[in-house]
Amino acid sequence: MGRAQRRRDDAVSGGPVRHDDDRDADAAPHHLVAIERLRRIAEQGLEEWALTGFGDSDEDGQEPCGGAEEVDARAAREAHLRVLEAVLFAAPEPVSEKKLARYIEGEADVAKLLEVLAERYRERGVNLVRVGTRWMFRTAADLAYLLEEHAVEQRRLSKAALETLAIIAYHQPVTRAEIEDVRGVTISKGTLDVLMETGWVRPRGRRRAPGKPVTYGTTETFLAHFGLDGLSDLPGLADLKASGLLGSDLPPDFQMPSPQAVAALLPDELPLEEAEDSEDGAGPGELDETGGEEAPGVDEGGRTAD
Repeated sequence: MGRAQRRRDDAVSGGPVRHDDDRDADAAPHHLVAIERLRRIAEQGLEEWALTGFGDSDEDGQEPCGGAEEVDARAAREAHLRVLEAVLFAAPEPVSEKKLARYIEGEADVAKLLEVLAERYRERGVNLVRVGTRWMFRTAADLAYLLEEHAVEQRRLSKAALETLAIIAYHQPVTRAEIEDVRGVTISKGTLDVLMETGWVRPRGRRRAPGKPVTYGTTETFLAHFGLDGLSDLPGLADLKASGLLGSDLPPDFQMPSPQAVAALLPDELPLEEAEDSEDGAGPGELDETGGEEAPGVDEGGRTAD
């Protein structure tokens, strides 16, 4: 702004007028002083911030302050926490405080350090938890569902179970005594239990015979597992010979049974519920499901079964 303009302004106002550039000129030194003070504070603060672990606060939430001794103590504590973190992360099983103390140089309160470390991991994907008197890292409870795996346990059936399953599939409905008659040896109750646990065999009903023995048959799960549309798709005599499962030295009168899918009970079968109701009040000496008194048999190894 020129001097002529200043004079005109002064004449109009009757006195000197304070212009913007005058205020800027007066304020400039104050800005420079403030900037310099901020620069010094920032340099001092950054240096202290770096020495104390990048702004980490004390347990009480206050920013670190103090002299060199306190800075050294905080640095030592951070070093101890890193050691504990590394050991616990690599440990295949929970670690005791006594064992963790072996990795710490000098004197340190391991229990307090573990509490500090546990607090740091409290909101993370893995947590440091105490298991009895030991410590370990564990997936956060609210994220455990992400790591669930549903595996199917594969179980190999024994030879006795496979033979029993084949007899039931081809001869159903069949009783336990009839299965033993075909196999030539007694079968344990566990064999039938395994087949029923897999869902391949089910009790159908009870035979209209003395003792009302249980009759067994296959299930839809059995068909689905072996890729069969129905029992009529089971391999026949020609199929078994072609696959080498049957030799050529079979008796001339040998015949393969023709399995049929019979969902309903046959005329010689009773419903399980009706048969159980009719047995209410039966006294000692009741016959077992084979239709006679249970007697010791010979198992597959030639030994007498209890």
